[in-house]
Amino acid sequence: MPSTHLRQTVLASAKHLVVKLGTQLLTDSQGKPDVAFLQTIANQIRVLNAKGYTITLVASGAIGAGCGELGLTRRPRDVAKLQAVAAVGQPRLMNSFHEVFARHDVQVAQLLLTRADLDDRTRYLNFRNCVQQAHRLGCIPIINENDSVAVDEICFGDNDLLAALACNALRADALVLLTMVDGLLDEKNQRIDLVENAKDAHRHARTDKTALGTGGIGTKLQAAHRVTEAGEIAIIANGREPDILLRLLDGEKLGTVFVPAKRKLNSRSRWIGLAKRPAGCVQVDDGAATALCHRGKSLLATGITEVQGSFTRGQALDILNPAGQRIARGLTNYPDDELRLIMGKRSNQFQRILGRTSFAEVIHRDNLVLIAAK
Repeated sequence: MPSTHLRQTVLASAKHLVVKLGTQLLTDSQGKPDVAFLQTIANQIRVLNAKGYTITLVASGAIGAGCGELGLTRRPRDVAKLQAVAAVGQPRLMNSFHEVFARHDVQVAQLLLTRADLDDRTRYLNFRNCVQQAHRLGCIPIINENDSVAVDEICFGDNDLLAALACNALRADALVLLTMVDGLLDEKNQRIDLVENAKDAHRHARTDKTALGTGGIGTKLQAAHRVTEAGEIAIIANGREPDILLRLLDGEKLGTVFVPAKRKLNSRSRWIGLAKRPAGCVQVDDGAATALCHRGKSLLATGITEVQGSFTRGQALDILNPAGQRIARGLTNYPDDELRLIMGKRSNQFQRILGRTSFAEVIHRDNLVLIAAK
């Protein structure tokens, strides 16, 4: 199928978009919120809302705005200083959003998240419900990482990942990552119009970052992969291009479009497979890998050859094939110490080994998500 037709096909049904705005877009040369740019975004969202589109924003820039307010020229490295700078910048950033949307009589709703919020099933659902209700009230939800309390072990690391997780949690139709470049560029610095498999696009990744941002094209490719694996569309485009959102949705060939996987994961599978972080992993033999991938079976202890990590019942585990490749993720019925005792054994031996009645499956099929094959 020609790339132009394929692009139009995958975009035709996209009505709920998660749009991520990077730090360099949101802040001016002094590090202050770029109100003129924010106004262009608000104008486009007003038009899209009138056409029946639903837009959720993910905004970087709290630390960048805080640096601008405090006269800092570079992003701090100390965690406590980062948190304090974010606490200064977040209200400044939200005030700017409030100002530009108020001109259209639209309210904004702020949601601050840490990585742990989307690991927990209840908070994950609460987040989704809150955003949906904000839309019903006619508000524009604006999501940011809670940088003032986040530390390395609970933070997203970059809002590209946050945007991808939000897109999957909300079951939005498309993730649009707006940045300062025209899209994914090839070795000749030419924009790539369409990527049919985000997994294979990493060879084009670059490592350059801005002084105030944390991301780069690599994090955007990871975000695109996470969204397309769930069965939705991802786009990387230049946010400084005039009316970029309107023109993208009108079918103009701008940015790079990432084609979704053929399957579409349901909400629970997205949480298990793409949001909840694994606490460990198990390696399985060829027979178990075939049963999982091709016969729709649960994971049994007989096929497990190795257990790694420290975990409790109900936590997520990655499942690796004999070559060490991740083939699935699921919620375990056993903690790591018990799983090490029963791996390679049949279920009729579990009671003697563990001294109690136990589950026949280590990970039931209903709690297991395969990695998408494109």
